[in-house]
Amino acid sequence: MAVNNPRQTAHLKREVLVRLIKAFMTDDFGENARLIPYAMRPKDFVAPYRCCVYKERAILRDRTIAGLGLSIEDTDDSVHMAKLAEEVLNREAPEEHPLTVLQTACQGCVPSRIYVTDLCQGCVARPCESTCKFGAIKVENGKSKIDPEKCKNCGMCAQVCPYQAIARIIVPCENACPVGAIAKDENGLARIDFEKCISCGKCAMACPFGAVHEKSQIIDVMNRIKQGKKVIAMLAPAMFGQLSCTSKQLKTAVKELGFFDVYEVAQGADVTTANESAEFIERMERGDKFMTTSCCAGYNELVDKHVPELKPFRSDTKTPMYYTAEIVKKEHPDAVTVFFSPCVAKRREALNNPNVNYVLNYEEVAAWFTAMDVKLEDELETDFAVEASAEARNYAVTGGVAEAVKTAIDGKCEVKPLVVDGLNKMSIRDLKKYAKSGSCDLGNLIEVMCCNGGCLGGNSTITPYKPALKQLTSYVQDSKSYKDVKVNG
Repeated sequence: MAVNNPRQTAHLKREVLVRLIKAFMTDDFGENARLIPYAMRPKDFVAPYRCCVYKERAILRDRTIAGLGLSIEDTDDSVHMAKLAEEVLNREAPEEHPLTVLQTACQGCVPSRIYVTDLCQGCVARPCESTCKFGAIKVENGKSKIDPEKCKNCGMCAQVCPYQAIARIIVPCENACPVGAIAKDENGLARIDFEKCISCGKCAMACPFGAVHEKSQIIDVMNRIKQGKKVIAMLAPAMFGQLSCTSKQLKTAVKELGFFDVYEVAQGADVTTANESAEFIERMERGDKFMTTSCCAGYNELVDKHVPELKPFRSDTKTPMYYTAEIVKKEHPDAVTVFFSPCVAKRREALNNPNVNYVLNYEEVAAWFTAMDVKLEDELETDFAVEASAEARNYAVTGGVAEAVKTAIDGKCEVKPLVVDGLNKMSIRDLKKYAKSGSCDLGNLIEVMCCNGGCLGGNSTITPYKPALKQLTSYVQDSKSYKDVKVNG
């Protein structure tokens, strides 16, 4: 009887992608895609996660559907997997929303709440009772008791309990979402409200069951290459901290996958720096109190959907992806452009930009290399046509954008950077406060990054932050200064 060692959800996702890519390379894509759940969980397999092999196959089927770029919510369960795979080959553009929930994998977590455990000693001090501002906790029969009708889940009672007898139960995906865009449906399973969702991907990172899933576009990209299209890759700076190879080796490896050419998105970041620095000077001269950056797609969605009062303070400058795609389309009007992304939010941004056709995350690219047996460390080096600046390549790290803009301004006006390192309820509250007052005492150039650590901490990265930062820093240090590069755009 076959027994497998347990794997993390990331490994499961990658294995499905690798098998899906290999299936595409065969003469019968539909049938081989259909067989993926059965190949991963054969009849005599001991299910390591769920009740039985049949449940695990059902989940793997949904992961395969997401790998095909389809919404689980909108896919008819009765449709044959082979037919779904074949229909994807005729798709002209990706589906609208980048995330989907695998309800087969969703655990249906119990609602978030604060509760008193058996460790409660009914102490004389009763700090829990005196701390609660809502009168939700009382001591009855020698034990603290919480009134769920009054409790606001603030957690103050848990913080002050000397015995740590009060626990807080959270729903990981709901707790991670900074805008309340994911909650239980009528069946107790997670569902995303896309009217609220800012595509930050925090729910996907937080779910320990891997139930929140990106809808992949990798089959679309491979299909365009197979059709003989001129497919051009655009690599965001964070990519150069993900894989054990040099940037020039990575370019060679990407071309080996069938891409016509590879552009560095830091080239577009230099354009963003030039435009944003000029805009900042103009705004300060006319008397504006502060300006926020605009290169983070998640932040831009936050402003558009939840904090419209920030719009007057948000830079009008476009993102590095925008300018890079614009450059590519000018040089190759017939190109199919593919952005290599560290986060979900770029998929949403790309849907609104006709110059960006597809987005692949780093997990998908790594799976592609694995499936094609590409040995990155053995690749020859290929130069990029345009050399980007160190400051542009450092956009991937929190503080990098503000530092680049400050460097470009070069003392023409006072720059006081303030960095928002990750969007959460507290940082969003602060941003709303700045917008309401029209000023910010802490700084006049506010860099907002949706992910902690910047793009290098994006939900679709594959390398832990510290080693990724070390590798990226080495790449940045070997680059020319912004003042020494020619900005193309």
